Amino acid sequence: MQHQILSRIESPRDLRRLSDEQLQQLAVEMREALCNVVSTRTAHFASNLGVVELCIALHQVFDFSKDRLIWDTGHQIYPHKLLTGRYHDFPTIRQKGGLMGYPNPAESAYDLFMTGHAGCSVSTALGLKAGDDLLGREGRKSVAVIGDGALPSGIVFEAMNNAIDKDLLVILNDNKMGICPRVGGLAKYLDKARTTPLYSELKRDVKWMLNRVPFVGATVENALGQTKEALKASLHGGMLFEELGFRYIGPIDGHDQKSLRNYLTMVKDLKGPVLLHVFTEKGHGFAPACEDPVLFHTPPPFERDQDTVLSVKKSSTRAYTDAVSDAIETAMDKDPRVVVMTAAMCEGNKLGKVRSKFPERFFDVGICEGHAVAFAAGMAKSGMRPIVDIYSTFLQRSFDQIFQEVALQNLPVTFCLDRAGVVGADGPTHHGAYDNTWMRVFPNIVVTAPGDERDTAALLDFALSHNGPVSIRYPKTGVENIARPVSPVQLGKAEVLEWGADGMLIACGTLLGQCVKAAERLRSEGLDVGVINARFIKPLDTQTILRAISETSFVITVEESTLVGGFGSAVLEAANAAGLKTDHIRRLGLPDQYIEHAERAEQLAENNLDASGIFRAALAMAEQCDVEISRQLP
Repeated sequence: MQHQILSRIESPRDLRRLSDEQLQQLAVEMREALCNVVSTRTAHFASNLGVVELCIALHQVFDFSKDRLIWDTGHQIYPHKLLTGRYHDFPTIRQKGGLMGYPNPAESAYDLFMTGHAGCSVSTALGLKAGDDLLGREGRKSVAVIGDGALPSGIVFEAMNNAIDKDLLVILNDNKMGICPRVGGLAKYLDKARTTPLYSELKRDVKWMLNRVPFVGATVENALGQTKEALKASLHGGMLFEELGFRYIGPIDGHDQKSLRNYLTMVKDLKGPVLLHVFTEKGHGFAPACEDPVLFHTPPPFERDQDTVLSVKKSSTRAYTDAVSDAIETAMDKDPRVVVMTAAMCEGNKLGKVRSKFPERFFDVGICEGHAVAFAAGMAKSGMRPIVDIYSTFLQRSFDQIFQEVALQNLPVTFCLDRAGVVGADGPTHHGAYDNTWMRVFPNIVVTAPGDERDTAALLDFALSHNGPVSIRYPKTGVENIARPVSPVQLGKAEVLEWGADGMLIACGTLLGQCVKAAERLRSEGLDVGVINARFIKPLDTQTILRAISETSFVITVEESTLVGGFGSAVLEAANAAGLKTDHIRRLGLPDQYIEHAERAEQLAENNLDASGIFRAALAMAEQCDVEISRQLP
């Protein structure tokens, strides 16, 4: 399909010259561009299909070259990128050196924040408005677009509570979904707007009124005043927002471009905070995505014919997420005290079978990570054995609750940190790079990382039997099993795969396989280098690790996390406390900078965390430490 209209959109100003018919065609072409991307790589899809008309209308009514626009969570940013001068680069999205799959201020002045977590849009949009007003830019408008899945995040209501005297527009993009179907009391509250019998009739009345009143001055205020009570009385979904000081308007059809323009024009110059409730359909315009919005949130590449999916290129590789999910299911079979909770990521954490098998012991709390941890603390205090299964990048949102409610109380909560390390095309907002550092600062917490798949179940069993909090981190990649006789898991005890006379590689986590490959290659070069599977970041196996530091010419620590305060730092601290020299220790890990989006293998290679990089680092250390490498090894 030729993108005859879309290809000519260089900036949002170009939208104003298009007829209604051309705007409808533009929406079709934008969806076609989205389909083209997903046919070649994994990308966020259904959420982007659902905001096409909303995005077009926003850029028609507002001038975001000076007005402010924040897309909450940010994974529905693709239509916005298509309309803001990035159409010709769009095929590069989520590829190394190409467009980011989230907002990126380095790409465009239309992107104000690099947003990848949910809930902060209202706060940042409010801050932008307050700052603009103080700097004398009163004419600038500020708009936050937030989904109903992100709405329960506590920070949203903190911001709304603080917005009472500011001219702020919050657009609630209500598609009945987060990544999975929304959950909780607020979801039921919003559902009332969809089921109210008077909805259709009231919508026609308001639309009739909007098509007839001029959108200026007191006339709009009077019209709104006359309909406000009717809206509140008939649409239960607005009462909560009215009580918080927001003028509630809606709900309206988020796929009716003309209606969207009318409403946005009406609310544009209203004083005080306004919430515009917009109904959209996740996956709109592509039938398979509408039928299964969970699968098509970030589907694998697929082949299609018009509106039909012919084949989906699913990977058959077993991932660490699968291994942990299986271990959780087994643990719940064995012990009725074991419960699991996640934060709107049931599918991402592969917990669907657990939810079906143990519905009374499975808890999806929505995008409320802090609540998940405090909730788990309460369950642990009652005698249960809770597992908090959340991506590393999202669990850091509950830092205070990990400290206060779990670690300080020394409660037996198990944290399963999925997506620890680099995560490929999702990029810097999603890398699980920091948990080694912020987990190990708290007393009482045991911090672990499996070396391969066989370690995962053993570490989970250990965690559920330990009388205190335990963290288990694992990456977004296929599982690996290292050929070795596996030693049992013991608190604070590393596993020595092979001792080396010249040097030791100490692997923290699933880069163990890369260390084994590097060691094999080093031995072929005449260097006797051994490998340790650390297993524990805290408590550290100081006996084994200090022996390596004392007895070998060099030691290299390898971790898929930031070097700042990470596993390698823990090794240096232990050596310093023991009075040992440390100039023959080198740390490999992620540098003190944000890692750009690319393929995971590319990210590891660029940071010397693949077998070749580890091999080169060991050769350099051998040369630095004057290690003789000419002798022949068996």
